[in-house]
Amino acid sequence: MLLLVSPDSVAEARDCALAAEHLDIVDVKKPDEGSLGANYPWVIREIRAAVPADKPVSATVGDVPYKPGTVAQAALGAAVSGATYIKVGLYGCTTPSQAIEVMQGVVRAVKDHRPDAFVVASGYADAHRIGSVNPLALPDIAHRAGCDAAMLDTAIKDGTRLFDHVSPDACAEFVHRAHAADLLAALAGSIKATDLGTLTRIGTDIVGVRGAVCEGGDRTAGRIRPLLVAAFRAEMDRHAREHAAATTTTN
Repeated sequence: MLLLVSPDSVAEARDCALAAEHLDIVDVKKPDEGSLGANYPWVIREIRAAVPADKPVSATVGDVPYKPGTVAQAALGAAVSGATYIKVGLYGCTTPSQAIEVMQGVVRAVKDHRPDAFVVASGYADAHRIGSVNPLALPDIAHRAGCDAAMLDTAIKDGTRLFDHVSPDACAEFVHRAHAADLLAALAGSIKATDLGTLTRIGTDIVGVRGAVCEGGDRTAGRIRPLLVAAFRAEMDRHAREHAAATTTTN
């Protein structure tokens, strides 16, 4: 399981760089513009320069409307600015066909520029609260659009979390559908260390966090701290070892 950490500034990215050995992907977002709020191109460039070259940088394009051309241009801007993982929050897409159209444009725009870029179609565990596409439709949407991964987050940051809206069994089905379509499965949404056992068991490929590695657990007012990143990774590794041992015993 890969650890994706989301700083909201260059200063926080430098803190992530201090904890580089404990994380896998540095994700650029702007939390005050939404769950997957897009940051400025120059911030992506500065963060790319601030973190080790061997750590990929991810950038969110935003909680986007159903405007395929607009979103394709935004995604290309993120790629040109130095992101190799491009995440699109399908906030304004109310049907799978709309979501596929948006993501097909993103895939073409990004991969024409950089074929090895990694495109992530992101939906929301609390889709019922905003009228966007069903969370379990995301793997098929991502597959049909030519993406590399499907992701779930939460749209409304009001203290509720991933498992408050989508049960662990439903998340397991999401992961299964993603893997069946040859996609990576990413899960986020106020993930805590106590969730890692479940996320490991169901085969999650990427776990995305911010609040869990911020002081006070506060994704907005708190700041990412290297020691918290290291502690979170240690818990990830512990669960991975325990799961591997249990699987070996069972087999």
